[in-house]
Amino acid sequence: MVNKKISIFGIVQGVGFRPYIYNLARKHKINGWVRNDENGVEIEAYAKKEDIENFINEIKVNPPVLSKISDIKIEKKKQSIYSHFDIIESTNSKNKTTIISPDMAICKDCIADIFDETNFRFLYPLNNCTNCGPRYSILKAIPYDRVNTSLKDFTLCKECQNEFENPTNRRYHAQAISCEECGPITFLYDSKQTLIASKIDAINLASKYINDGKILAIKSMGGFHIVCDASNDETIFRLRELKKRATKPFAVMFKDVDSLRNYAIYSRIEEDILTSQQRPIVLLQKKENQNLSNLVAPNIKKIGCFLPNSALHYLLFENLFNPIIATSANLKGEPIITTKEDIFLKLSNLVDFVLDYNREILNSCDDSILQVVNEKIIKLRNSRGYAPSSLKVDGKFSKKILSLGANQKSTFSIAFDNKIITAPYLGDLDSIASIENYKKTVENFLNFYDFVPEIIVCDKHPKYESTKFAFELKDKNPNLELVQVQHHYAHVLAVLAEKSINEDVLAFVFDGTGYGDDKNIWGGEVFIANKKEYKRAYHLKYFKLLGGELAIKEPKRVALSLLFDNFTLEEVLDLPLDFLKTFEKSEIKTLYTLWQKSLNSPLTSSFGRLFDAVCSLANILHIQEFEGQTGLYIENLYDENIKEFFSYDIVDQTIDISKMIKEILKEDDKKIVASKFINTVANIVFEISNLHKDLPIVLSGGVFQNRTLVEILLKKFKNYNRKVYLGEKYSPNDESISLGQVYFQLKN
Repeated sequence: MVNKKISIFGIVQGVGFRPYIYNLARKHKINGWVRNDENGVEIEAYAKKEDIENFINEIKVNPPVLSKISDIKIEKKKQSIYSHFDIIESTNSKNKTTIISPDMAICKDCIADIFDETNFRFLYPLNNCTNCGPRYSILKAIPYDRVNTSLKDFTLCKECQNEFENPTNRRYHAQAISCEECGPITFLYDSKQTLIASKIDAINLASKYINDGKILAIKSMGGFHIVCDASNDETIFRLRELKKRATKPFAVMFKDVDSLRNYAIYSRIEEDILTSQQRPIVLLQKKENQNLSNLVAPNIKKIGCFLPNSALHYLLFENLFNPIIATSANLKGEPIITTKEDIFLKLSNLVDFVLDYNREILNSCDDSILQVVNEKIIKLRNSRGYAPSSLKVDGKFSKKILSLGANQKSTFSIAFDNKIITAPYLGDLDSIASIENYKKTVENFLNFYDFVPEIIVCDKHPKYESTKFAFELKDKNPNLELVQVQHHYAHVLAVLAEKSINEDVLAFVFDGTGYGDDKNIWGGEVFIANKKEYKRAYHLKYFKLLGGELAIKEPKRVALSLLFDNFTLEEVLDLPLDFLKTFEKSEIKTLYTLWQKSLNSPLTSSFGRLFDAVCSLANILHIQEFEGQTGLYIENLYDENIKEFFSYDIVDQTIDISKMIKEILKEDDKKIVASKFINTVANIVFEISNLHKDLPIVLSGGVFQNRTLVEILLKKFKNYNRKVYLGEKYSPNDESISLGQVYFQLKN
């Protein structure tokens, strides 16, 4: 007989790991104990050497569904004799390293419970077990015990307590366990904040109001959704008017996969993702001749689709006639709302009713969004179901590090030992509310882990709120080391980290904005890089952004600037272009003066802004309502039968698109312009790649969220057996910046 101490690291708390170990120990004749600690799960095993080996092997091969083991450490222990196996009380210390589990969609067993008339959780809308339900959104501290969650004040009834204490039950130590007798319940309020129904009556009435064309705020796991009938033109028009969201697509929730078949085309991989316990929004191709309102996603062939992720949603759909719009409840530029009080304060003019429950959301979390391209998953938003996300790296961080990400699509990361933990998507830091939420979430994470950073890493952009925050922290603690990492290099590092790449790569980083080493705005960069250093090998030829940040919202300004680069003022005024009619002649002359004198006209090499310009030049869109709209519209017009591309030059490491601009002006067909332009971008990438055939390719930055562009490149590189790396676990957009920033410190 031998004694072994087994330490298991990763996502191993709140996922049914201890009861799993308990039952596995009995199966393999293991005596001893298991407990949660601040680092994960700790086991002391007393048994025959062979039995312990079989026990450990089964843990590795067949762990609980929601767990993710990052490491297992086995140590010899002094002889201790145990006569049975127990689950013992959790320990706590100041060195916490366990990984917080993301919120997970309701499992099949719990769905069955709520529709089983003999089950005491029949029609209970907050049903969950160790295999599903909220985790991150209800957590106050580590370890993941009920006392550290927003359910600590809900005393378990006898039946729930019995399940909670029974190691053979799937709700053993399920910290969010509850039922209608002892747990949180649902409430329905009207627009005057009057309580009109509770429990299942509240849900049934909410369904009726949705069918009647009303707009509701409904509390989901990580925050409120604004919900309405996705087939009702009148209601959606009202929603767009009140939310001041003229064209930005809405996500749609469908009852199940069978009903989705009538509305969208999806592959086996996409179906698996839709029905997974992450339940993200998946971008799919719309089907023709379905009853969804055209106002759901105007002028776009794709639709964001997702399935119910909670018991509440399933019960809601029992009485719904149609799919529903389910979009984040927030004011523009602000984080998702988590309380009914804020719904009434901020969205009282928008919602007719509020469906709430009295379990507090401690950490907000938006829906994740992704798409599948050539069987690769490309994340557009990494949040519920996937984040907080963790990455085990080769090597160890010598110090505790906090990286603060970018300004758009903000996240942050912490690093210690061999782990990087990245927060969920926190939105753009463009409002006081979003900045406060970002700082609050950073503080929560540091508290989770009793984490005192020794190094702070941030972007080089002096106006980024995340950069300002880094300097604030440095001012409060002068002993903190502060490191700044160039934005586009951080994009590259994120892919190197995720894919464990140690060699030199040829990295294409195309996006909208990033502070360059020459203090210009970069965004069309080609680097030769590794995890220690980078060299800017090529870049898009600089052009001016007329009006600075205003040019981001008005693509017509970028288009005009490119005309000024290639024509005289008189020639521009004589050009018979539709987009020029959106300006007064006097305005064009004024903007020309600004362009000439470089007044409020910073230089940029951004491919993101080039997408904007082409969109306006082709008379597709001149004023942008949401980020990435131009890319979406260009992609929407793409015709795969058009193989031609526009002319360009690569001279002295500069990508010159002057010829392309002139060729676009001669083309009347929007579809041809859009198709040839995407082909041109792909061709530029491919041509430069051919100049460096010995280097693997990295693609990163927001432009590589363009499905069509990535599809072309992946197919082309596959034909030539080129190795291509693209972030999959992490988004190619600015969400991944904090990961790249923190990874840079691995070498220090």
